[in-house]
Amino acid sequence: MGHTNNYMIAIDPNLQVASFTDLPLAPPLLNNLKILGFSQCTPIQAKTLPLLLEGKDVAGQAQTGTGKTAAFLLGLFHQLLGNEEKPNRHVNQPRALILAPSRELAIQIHKDACTIGLDTQLRLGLAYGGEDYNKQRNQIGEGVDILIGTPGRIIDYHKQQVFDLKAIEVFVLDEADRMFDMGFIKDIRYLLRRMPPPTERQNLLFSATLSLRVMELAYEHMNSPVTVEIKPEQVTSEQVEQTLFHVANAEKIPLLIQILRTEQPDRCMIFLNTKRESEKLTQILEANDFKCGLMTGDVAQRKRNKLLEKFKQGEYPILVATDVAARGLHITGLSHVINFDLPQDPEDYVHRIGRTARAGASGTAISLACERYVYSLIEIEEYLGHKIPCQDFDHTQLPTIEQPNRRTQYQKRKKPTDNSGSSHSSSSSPNKRTKSNRGKQKAAPSQSRENLQVPTNKNQDQCEKEEIPALFGGRPWENNS
Repeated sequence: MGHTNNYMIAIDPNLQVASFTDLPLAPPLLNNLKILGFSQCTPIQAKTLPLLLEGKDVAGQAQTGTGKTAAFLLGLFHQLLGNEEKPNRHVNQPRALILAPSRELAIQIHKDACTIGLDTQLRLGLAYGGEDYNKQRNQIGEGVDILIGTPGRIIDYHKQQVFDLKAIEVFVLDEADRMFDMGFIKDIRYLLRRMPPPTERQNLLFSATLSLRVMELAYEHMNSPVTVEIKPEQVTSEQVEQTLFHVANAEKIPLLIQILRTEQPDRCMIFLNTKRESEKLTQILEANDFKCGLMTGDVAQRKRNKLLEKFKQGEYPILVATDVAARGLHITGLSHVINFDLPQDPEDYVHRIGRTARAGASGTAISLACERYVYSLIEIEEYLGHKIPCQDFDHTQLPTIEQPNRRTQYQKRKKPTDNSGSSHSSSSSPNKRTKSNRGKQKAAPSQSRENLQVPTNKNQDQCEKEEIPALFGGRPWENNS
């Protein structure tokens, strides 16, 4: 049955928006904002929400951590609550689709949507790779109003006719520039061509940067989008204290250990450019009594989710990561970001250090400019518009580093599998085959999809609210003096 509420009200184009109550948002959304303690709009929200509530297409750009996610979610929920469902809409036809470039970002958007959409009776679906295939498939097949996910898994289910896009009313493309960088543009066009025409749906595109290729996509598949750019006075937050060390390759790890022992960060992310070096560094840090987690593109999604939860709870004070964790993660209380490797893309530098100093807090960003990656420094500083302050260190006072036991590390990664379930004595080898069982042993069966676990679509009253300040670009304004 379609919604009968009518929240579509013409907005004065000269209206100066300062708070959410200045806008004709649907009452359930205003009530949720009041419960969460938010009253004031951030600049991107103040500029885009009047356009979104009128049903216009928007291509929005703003600095990371300024509330882009809340802006498009509020606009999306308002449209779905105020519009009648399309006649003869089938149960497997979602009304809105949100695409994100990474699994972590898709999960975060889903959590934010649960909180903002509390008591709206709109059903949410989540689809991304690395987690239980059938549970996600069944949930979407049973019917959702808003489908959130990554392009690959979304297309997979679409080709199996689990759902179709013929009833899409609102389409959101988040982190559009990252979609191009990750090679998803063909997938996005595949999905866009299976939706109603641009004039029959609302299209929202949000990104930290709006490049020429992103705008070409916008004008090709959107209906006369209004471009909104919120350009900060400086690219990075003034709350981030940035420091740079020029260091030789051989001194990077000793200097990092010294920094960690001196700074003693409560919660710290260390970024590297490659998976292999990230794994090596994690082992060295553990050998030197630093408890840390590792997040790279090869880490299974279920393990990523557990790792992020432990990091947010403080069980792991240090998270070593590649740029897979540079965007879309709202982690409260992150005090330090360390660029063990300078990124080769200046925008990645901004996104990395943007993990700290969120929700009005302060943070520290430390970068090591080594012989291999120092060539990126010029482009980074040109993009920032200023020099990163340099700091010297005493080369003679660098600590001695304990190296990991290679045998121990190998055994930790490669544990022998006992298919029979019985324990072996210390004198027997688990991999040794006798004449009686030669040729009969089989590889351990891979875990079936049915046995994998996936976070199901939580009831909205159970959704976490811990990262909400970051979602809205700051702490509750009405609580600030």
